[in-house]
Amino acid sequence: MNGRIATVMVHTSPLDQPGIGDAGGMNIYVVESAQRMAAMGVSVDIFTRRTDPAAPEIVEISPGVRVRHFDCGHGTLTKEQLPIHISGLSQEFSRIMRTENYDVIHSHYWLSGKVAMPAAKELDILLVHTMHTMARVKNLNLAEGESPEPMIRVQGETQVVAAASALIANTDAEAASLVSLYDACPDTVHVVSPGVDLFTFTPGEGRGASRDLIGLPHDGLVVSFVGRIQPHKGPEVLIRATSELVKHSPQLRKKLIVNIIGGASGANTEEVDRLKDCTQWLGVDDVVRFAPPVSRADLPQWYRASDLVIVPSYSESFGLVALEAQACGTPVVATAVGGLRTAVADGISGVLVDGHDPKAWSSVITRLLQEPQRRVLLSMGAIEHASHFGWDTTARGTLDIYDLVISDARKSLEA
Repeated sequence: MNGRIATVMVHTSPLDQPGIGDAGGMNIYVVESAQRMAAMGVSVDIFTRRTDPAAPEIVEISPGVRVRHFDCGHGTLTKEQLPIHISGLSQEFSRIMRTENYDVIHSHYWLSGKVAMPAAKELDILLVHTMHTMARVKNLNLAEGESPEPMIRVQGETQVVAAASALIANTDAEAASLVSLYDACPDTVHVVSPGVDLFTFTPGEGRGASRDLIGLPHDGLVVSFVGRIQPHKGPEVLIRATSELVKHSPQLRKKLIVNIIGGASGANTEEVDRLKDCTQWLGVDDVVRFAPPVSRADLPQWYRASDLVIVPSYSESFGLVALEAQACGTPVVATAVGGLRTAVADGISGVLVDGHDPKAWSSVITRLLQEPQRRVLLSMGAIEHASHFGWDTTARGTLDIYDLVISDARKSLEA
């Protein structure tokens, strides 16, 4: 198609740094897919809530892709604080949409879907929605002590599912959850896998060169977690597994380096301090290192410098970190949940672990650290596996769905 797309993501901006606050894989997904669609001839405007009064109304981030700020609510708000602003955001978004011509509205995350619904209905614009995460799935896989997602989110997601002309899921498993948990019509659910920037995330000049740049020893055993610091992402699982590892394999301690790379997530600003206290209490603060989020340009060096990247999430719609690490040639150890079952080829590009028992994670990590030849094989498999997930494929699949809903709408009018 050659048209205009209004993309909506209100709780986080495409200009935000992934890995801190509410910015994460969704930010990368929206920007990367928009840029690839623009290269295919489509104009994409990404609508997001203005958090900085000085921010211009329109920011062009690449040819054919613009960020458009609109106002409602003041200053920085977490996604937990946004539901009371949905009505105001919807009114402002609808006002803008009345003055513009778009072929499709594509909303990302339930808050954006709720904001977009009134405009789509009033102006008869087709609504496509991508969940990214779902409350009912998350509530079935909570970390210890983690609060369940509120009913207002469950109800909102249900309403968006009913209103959307098409729903895009990351995997077959997510598509099945939309049908079984939200009563989505199977005919409206489509699967488009996220991608990885295969030009940025590459093996580069190898592990040694990356360790030189970062300042890590060549003979170190480097294990890394990358992502927002929140219980659901499971960084504590890695910390407790590290404690088990040095307890049962003390000979590895001298060379072991465990990186926790990321920032506090959403309203949970105390989680980083709690995890630092946890490392001290467990006696592994000499092994575990905390680092702030790094830029997209620098992130590949951290992946390449690592012997293993750990993704111990309690649920994931996909898991872009796993793909990025594998594209850099680093094997991934991940939880056998959700989209991670697709993102990681078990036994080929990494290892999937059932559950979150630190002893089980410690056993897998220890075995891989002690088997360098197996890591070499997994590294080769990781590069091959990741090569099948490019953003161009994601963009083309998304455009095909836009074409499909537009065609179906025309047929309905002609009938």
